Amino acid sequence: MKRVRIATRASALALAQSGAVGRSVADALGCETELVPLVTSGDRLADAPLARVGGKGLFVKEIEEALLDGRADLAVHSAKDLPAAASAGLVLAAFPARADPRDALVAREPGARLLALPRGARVGTGSARRSSQLLAQRPDLEIVPLRGNVDTRLRRLFERGLDAILLACAGLDRLGRGEVIQERIDPLVLLPAVGQGTLALQARAGDPLAEQLLVLDDGLTRARLAAERAFLRELEGDCNVPLAAYAEPQDGGRLRLFALLASPDGRALVRSEQSGPVSEAEALGRRAASEVLANGGTEILTRLRAEPFA
Repeated sequence: MKRVRIATRASALALAQSGAVGRSVADALGCETELVPLVTSGDRLADAPLARVGGKGLFVKEIEEALLDGRADLAVHSAKDLPAAASAGLVLAAFPARADPRDALVAREPGARLLALPRGARVGTGSARRSSQLLAQRPDLEIVPLRGNVDTRLRRLFERGLDAILLACAGLDRLGRGEVIQERIDPLVLLPAVGQGTLALQARAGDPLAEQLLVLDDGLTRARLAAERAFLRELEGDCNVPLAAYAEPQDGGRLRLFALLASPDGRALVRSEQSGPVSEAEALGRRAASEVLANGGTEILTRLRAEPFA
């Protein structure tokens, strides 16, 4: 087999993730691999709020272009960076087993816990999902906008005098930085992003490589992501929409899906919980979306889209 060129963002985390995938591809398919690092629009606009500059699709645009024009054969994405709509001419070929999907609390004080932070604590996050859920439970906290790569955000914890920051456990673990985590936050306290902890392997539609990559696919991870992304699609969610969905496996080949939609200030928050067979994963996401929309979600979305950057 020819050398497989793997398009990836150029951040330390993306390179670590893609390097691990490259080794798995080489072992499974008996081929050589090569990383093709690319700087995406989202990386170049690292200090701007994503909602203002085009949404999380900015992290995949240039990578997908490299696949389509033949500069790369395979792309590795963090599934939570993928927009709700699929890209023409490309397929999500495989999803390796999911890493820790939880959010991580990194704080100045050892042993800190999210819900026990001091009154008025300053918490850094660039995520509308995290900030809205946190404000729903702790409206006394000050949310400080925070973007940049993992090392930048860890550094700004101290540079900006923050009490804590919120990151993804999976990213810290993949970088070998898990020791900085004070709390791996229970998903029912802070519901994770759609696909958090999951890698998505993307290839050109019709390319034999797409079928060959199925050897790296984890069926349960695929089903969990299908449920979560169905919820995302139904709500037409993007980075300015504070939504979350998390599917957890249950005995007997079943999934339980937790989903929510919130207002940015956390004052309005609508939840849904659905369960069913793994084979009906997408239906779980659609049912959750219907319940959320019927119970106040439509009004939240209407307000968000009238003032998308409020």
